[in-house]
Amino acid sequence: MEIKEYIREFTIKDIVRVRNPKVVAFGGGTGLSVILRGLKKYTNRLTAIVTVGDDGGSSGKLREDLGILPPGDIRNCILALADDENVMQALFNYRFDKGRLEGHNFGNLFLAAMTGISADFYDAIRRTSDVLQITGTVLPVTLDDMTLVGELANGEIIEGESKIPKAAKAAHTHIKRISLKTPAAALPETLDAIKSADIIIMGPGSLYTSVIPHLLIDGIEETIKSSTAQKFYVGNIMMQPGETIGYTQADHIRALEAHQQIKNKGPLFDNVVVNDGALSSEMLKQYAKIGSKPVKIGQELLPYRYIKDNFVVQKDKHVRHDADLLAKRIFEVYMGDRKKTV
Repeated sequence: MEIKEYIREFTIKDIVRVRNPKVVAFGGGTGLSVILRGLKKYTNRLTAIVTVGDDGGSSGKLREDLGILPPGDIRNCILALADDENVMQALFNYRFDKGRLEGHNFGNLFLAAMTGISADFYDAIRRTSDVLQITGTVLPVTLDDMTLVGELANGEIIEGESKIPKAAKAAHTHIKRISLKTPAAALPETLDAIKSADIIIMGPGSLYTSVIPHLLIDGIEETIKSSTAQKFYVGNIMMQPGETIGYTQADHIRALEAHQQIKNKGPLFDNVVVNDGALSSEMLKQYAKIGSKPVKIGQELLPYRYIKDNFVVQKDKHVRHDADLLAKRIFEVYMGDRKKTV
């Protein structure tokens, strides 16, 4: 790294750390937990807001058996904000592979047990976060039962987060619209975090089952639109079978816009962060086996500002966002716009 670039990078991180902006990041699945690892290096006033519609795997079993909200995505975000060297990381990620606990994750079981001795699921998350001494805060988007309902292009109605993309894939069709089985209200602490944020980030993650569901919760969209924070949408690098096969980044944004309840208060975001880097031929072949390809940018929609870079990290047969570069580019934009208003 050249000395000028080193000084520039140091200055950005140093200034951002001094300002310590309040950052709110929305998501679910693995996408949110990945980018949190980059964001936490710039600020300790970081809030992860997580969907709670998961009904598959260990989370789904605990949700059905115990009547609690699904802990899996919450657990991933707590671990992402914890000390990377903490021995509890390995423990919370441990998955049982035999006996009656087969398939269950210890972290999920811990959160389930903590819920049993706490006032509610939010209190259990707070206490678990204290145990792991995380940087920032993890909040569920709602404490209400969040059951997703998907309308497919062929008219079929499917209930359940894990079942919707499977049904779309099996029917060789696509998801037309996502809704909630019953209304759900945002957690007050979640709305407070949005109101006080300097930066709001949504994505990456499964478009219809992790990202859009936030907009279905009463109070979320209106509070985001009313915020004066810099707002970023982080586009997915790869198409997702059952959800976004054949989609460009423009198609992702149009789907988000179509699910907005308030149409007359302008766009939900200021900036769209997209990948323009290439994948290796080996990785392309790996993803082709499941019918997936990189998401092309497509038409650049107005009035959004596009932030492009090679955000690809290829590791262990998976493609992920470069969390450090992503955080750097987001804070560069934030600091640049802040200078214009000072």
